[in-house]
Amino acid sequence: MEVVTLTNAHTITLLLDEAYKSRIHNIKHSIKLANNALSLSREHNNDEFIAKSLNQLSLFYMIRGAYKRSVNLATEAIAYFEQLNDERGIADAKYSIGGVYYKTDNHHLGLINLFDSLVIYKKFNDHHNQARTYKSLGTIYEYFGDPKSAVRAYENAIEAAKKAKDQNLVSNVYNPLSGIYLKQKKIAKALHTIQLSINIKTKTGDIRGLAFAFYGRGKVYTHTGNFKQAEDDFKSAIDIHINAGEKLGLAMAYQKMGSLYIAIGDLSRAKDILKKGLHFSKKYKIAIIKFKCNYLLYQIAKLENDTVRSLEYLELYLHQKEAVINTQTLKVIENYELITKMETMEQEARLQKEKAAIIEKQQRAEQSARMKQEFLSTMSHEIRTPLNAVTTITSLLTSKNGYDETLLESLNFASNNLLLVINDILDFTKLDNGKVQVENQPCLINNLLSRVLKTYNSLAQQKGIDLLLHINKTVADCYELDETKLSQILGNLISNAIKYTDDGFVKIEVERINADKGSHTLKFSITDSGAGIHQDHFAEIFESFSQPKSITTRKQGGTGLGLAIVKKLTELYGSTVNVTSTIGEGSSFSFELKLKKAVTPVKILPVDKEDLKGKKILLAEDNLINAMVARKLLSNWGVLSDHVVNGIEAVEKAKLNLYDFILMDIHMPEMNGYDATAQIRLTDNLNKKTPIFALTADITAEGNDEYRSYFNGFLLKPIEIDKLYAALTVVRAN
Repeated sequence: MEVVTLTNAHTITLLLDEAYKSRIHNIKHSIKLANNALSLSREHNNDEFIAKSLNQLSLFYMIRGAYKRSVNLATEAIAYFEQLNDERGIADAKYSIGGVYYKTDNHHLGLINLFDSLVIYKKFNDHHNQARTYKSLGTIYEYFGDPKSAVRAYENAIEAAKKAKDQNLVSNVYNPLSGIYLKQKKIAKALHTIQLSINIKTKTGDIRGLAFAFYGRGKVYTHTGNFKQAEDDFKSAIDIHINAGEKLGLAMAYQKMGSLYIAIGDLSRAKDILKKGLHFSKKYKIAIIKFKCNYLLYQIAKLENDTVRSLEYLELYLHQKEAVINTQTLKVIENYELITKMETMEQEARLQKEKAAIIEKQQRAEQSARMKQEFLSTMSHEIRTPLNAVTTITSLLTSKNGYDETLLESLNFASNNLLLVINDILDFTKLDNGKVQVENQPCLINNLLSRVLKTYNSLAQQKGIDLLLHINKTVADCYELDETKLSQILGNLISNAIKYTDDGFVKIEVERINADKGSHTLKFSITDSGAGIHQDHFAEIFESFSQPKSITTRKQGGTGLGLAIVKKLTELYGSTVNVTSTIGEGSSFSFELKLKKAVTPVKILPVDKEDLKGKKILLAEDNLINAMVARKLLSNWGVLSDHVVNGIEAVEKAKLNLYDFILMDIHMPEMNGYDATAQIRLTDNLNKKTPIFALTADITAEGNDEYRSYFNGFLLKPIEIDKLYAALTVVRAN
């Protein structure tokens, strides 16, 4: 390929730019300039400029109605653009091909090429060409009798044209929109819209576009009975189209002029102009105009009581309409996979396409859910694993070991706070994925509330505020409830109240507000004397990652997920959270739960720690720091431990030694904890019935239904020492 000099490159660029500008008022001049650019490009054997010149010529010949030549030029241009890896050039060429097809009788091929173009234009944020393409798509949807999809496409076209700051493109869309408003009997709106188009076209000098605008106004005038004005507009449109060589516009004007003459009762002139339009549309394969002309000729023959001719025209009309619309619609459905690339079109598709869209949407949702689940699993494992070492070591250290008590308390507070932040994120993700269910068990509600209060009491004391609890005497001792989830709800509300309160109190109140057949409706209220929240922010504070804008400062911090979690958890119970607040005085959050009364559970006597002394545990853990921490913790209880770093080693050890317990990590190299546990349970070995606990940082692990039954329980990292101890001693006691 010869290198084009800067002078020649500049000359070709100027020729193509001027050709494109001239298309709106002198298409013949545009063709001449583009041919000059093509000749100069071929002379210098420059593929880039050859492709651009061919592309413009394709567009101009499409406008003139030389459709076969237009497609040939665009196809040749695509071959060059593909060699150049020029996606935008390919899009431009396909736009021209799509324009040819939808203006003839190949609407499905028009859709395919236009959608291909639109995908590329969106990729490059090419708003100018997005507007042109959306406008063409709207026209096709009108042909199919789908005005909703057409209006949506036109609205997208206007939005893109405004982003491109191109008033001509905006006015181009006003024309078909006016036609849709007219069909919807919105006469004033139709006239206003088309007049806007005429004003813009007159101002910009777009003569060709002005012809289409005159045509659009002529339709409105015909409908309102302003026949003289309508005739003048149609004649103006016809004159411009003839001079510009615009075939589609001319055929449209002929057909509407015939409709006008029928309306005024001039059947002779109507027949003449319609036959002219019919001949013209046959010659240039403008199918939509062809069957419309036949329909009007059928109406004329019927008015003239010419039964034979009327039946002939009616048969032609029905046959041609079926060929144009029904056949094309079937072909469009066959190509629906392509159409679904554009989300804006999916909702307006026909019944068969809607079914395909629903199936595809379901598949995407399932894929998205899988991706979220995988992300949640990975994130929880990768974050909680190193945090396990921090929190567990902190718990093991005491001032008796020679460490500063204040520093240890600070470290413990910081690590626990970090864990709360991470748990908020992970809990919200689980709730958002619908992976959480209420698991009710008998619970002593006074004990639960006391534990929650104890958890947050030190935080309140650090801020110098009172944390109060009041339980009405009518509240029963025991209810069936999900202790973990209720603790989460209360914990988030209490920590939020403490966070935004600098003086005064935070009060938790529980009262019975209704009793019905063994069930009580309890109202939980958390009231504070803090900064308060403006009522304009009530809705948004329950959104994820949201915090009250009016009062949030850097000192509050947090993830902004606490109230979002509260909202989702209360919804699991079929309840809602209510808020009242006064700026400067405080806030109150309340919710109601209908709970079944339960029999007080039998207390399990604590097992003496000495009972674990001398017991032997197999610990499968690939993280050496976490393994060291766990073994240190177990040794404090007098437990002996063997350590392996993957599932394969765990299975081999289980064959050789009998253990009292096995603690199994889930995410390990070589073989994961699921498969290792399954092998131990399903093969003959010394530990086939040994209690096995998953000790994992993956909060999704317990949701694996395929393997869950192989484990005696699931324990999360960071290790909660009391829960680990309780699990081992309770199993041992049993």
